[in-house]
Amino acid sequence: MHEGGSGEPVLLLLHGLGAAGDVWNGWRPLLARRWPGRWLAPDLPGHGGSEPLSEYTFDNLAEAVAGVVGPGAPTVVLGHSLGGVVGLALGSGRFAVPVRAVIGLGIKVVWADEDLERARAASRRSPAWFGSREEAAARYLRVSGLAGLLSADDPAVAAGLRARGREWRLAMDPGAFAVGAPDMAQLVARCQVPVILARGENDPMNTDDQLARLDVPTVTLPGLGHNAHVESPELSIALLGDPRLR
Repeated sequence: MHEGGSGEPVLLLLHGLGAAGDVWNGWRPLLARRWPGRWLAPDLPGHGGSEPLSEYTFDNLAEAVAGVVGPGAPTVVLGHSLGGVVGLALGSGRFAVPVRAVIGLGIKVVWADEDLERARAASRRSPAWFGSREEAAARYLRVSGLAGLLSADDPAVAAGLRARGREWRLAMDPGAFAVGAPDMAQLVARCQVPVILARGENDPMNTDDQLARLDVPTVTLPGLGHNAHVESPELSIALLGDPRLR
């Protein structure tokens, strides 16, 4: 788990499916200047250096994250994609993290049957081994949606790979694809704290109308795509200052 700062409130940064906590590296200098308390960026179960789960559900992921963070200071959760859904689950108050507000960035809220079938098929595959780091890095960048945003030698890519002799594979447990589609209306209704849903203007995973139907405050980040937090940490970190979270 990556962390920095000290004091309150705590900021919990949760990455998306296929990525790892290192994806928030670009936020480090900004957090040092603009976040008053401690911050944490763990690897979700089955990602990076975290152990896999026997079954992937949003509640199981939230419970695992709560076990890493633990009870303590008031916490603001900013989660991307899958991490945003986990953040909403944490905001229900059913776990040990004292969440004060949740920001969900880039969450896919409408799933077609074809989307779910592809995810189920991916979850049943054994991890693929590659004959070179370059091949494995290219696959990691595609799976995490970071192709074109990070170079193959970026530390965030290294965190998503595992080596065995001269072979390489993704660190991600393919079983994580089986987590399925979130029931966003239910997750938002159960959340006991202020919620903001945000998206990049060019994010193909969602639309402004889809987020608006969930009846919580929304923000569209101009010119950005699905991984807005990587494309522009400067624009994305401004979400933390939204007065509707207070």
